[in-house]
Amino acid sequence: MIRVLVAEDSPTARRLLVEMLTSDAAIVVVGEAVNGAEAVEMAERLHPDLITMDVQMPELDGLEATMRIMGKVPTPIIIVSARASDSEIELSLEATRAGALMVLAKPEGPLSPRFDEQREQLVAMVKVMSGVKVVRRWGASAAVRSRFTPVSVPLISTERPRLVAIGASTGGPAALRDLLNALPSTFNAPVLVVQHISKGFVGGLANWLGANTSLPVRVATSSELVRPGVVYIAPDDQHLGIRDNGRILLSSAAPVGLFRPSASHLFESAAGAYGGAMIAVILTGMGDDGVSGLRAVHAAGGLVVAQDEATSVVYGMPREAVRAGVVSAVLPLQDIAPRLVEAVK
Repeated sequence: MIRVLVAEDSPTARRLLVEMLTSDAAIVVVGEAVNGAEAVEMAERLHPDLITMDVQMPELDGLEATMRIMGKVPTPIIIVSARASDSEIELSLEATRAGALMVLAKPEGPLSPRFDEQREQLVAMVKVMSGVKVVRRWGASAAVRSRFTPVSVPLISTERPRLVAIGASTGGPAALRDLLNALPSTFNAPVLVVQHISKGFVGGLANWLGANTSLPVRVATSSELVRPGVVYIAPDDQHLGIRDNGRILLSSAAPVGLFRPSASHLFESAAGAYGGAMIAVILTGMGDDGVSGLRAVHAAGGLVVAQDEATSVVYGMPREAVRAGVVSAVLPLQDIAPRLVEAVK
């Protein structure tokens, strides 16, 4: 049985979450916290397998509660957030820097036509995320540094890279924030990003990232011409690609695996348009999205950088890329931005 603690101040929303979770025989709700302080106390006392955490709660909000739990009794945490405002979305994303694994939208209720889909997504994510091994965090710090000194691997290409494409999933928002924050305003290449995230959160993600980097960050729009030093994020439910004339190409083609947008789609499109004049970066995430596209980048002569295991929240996507033999360098998160800067000079 998967033992879940639900932290939610609204009685209606809390009851809905409990009923959705317990509709699956493999899940049992062992506690219901009505504020962040109760969530911390119950986490220490009950040792649940996973916590669903609201962010706007009295006494102690979800961000502070997440920070305290990850410092005392590290536990997989899923933020379940309303999309009421940019500030709530940004607070939810800050919680991922404190150690929360992902952000899901609050369910709309049993009368919603999307209720069954939302229930299935919540149950599926609880089952998957409850098995993630989380580490102790001391506040909303950057990813844990590798305990090993990485081998210095120069990023050498036959052409100067003119594009950076990034794919990320679980743990990605925090990793993206730290990576982009380390890039200078003079960064000499456009950056295209696919981040797996719940519908409705992409705009807030762009705002949050943009507030924490010197680079402009925006949700990509169809046919716009990309510019050096600008970050373009895939919009909800659309694949992000690029033409050889440097214009964004959005697509509603079928999901690749389970994903639309897909990192594999982005990497394959970028390799087709830019050949060896690009760098692909695969960050923390569960599963293997990105690997098939990285094969195209590798075959075209482009550079492929994978985040290392020690700094990944979930070493799934980077590990599969390494296993596929398409990676040019495996680096701790904090070393990726300096190598990108060096490569695109």
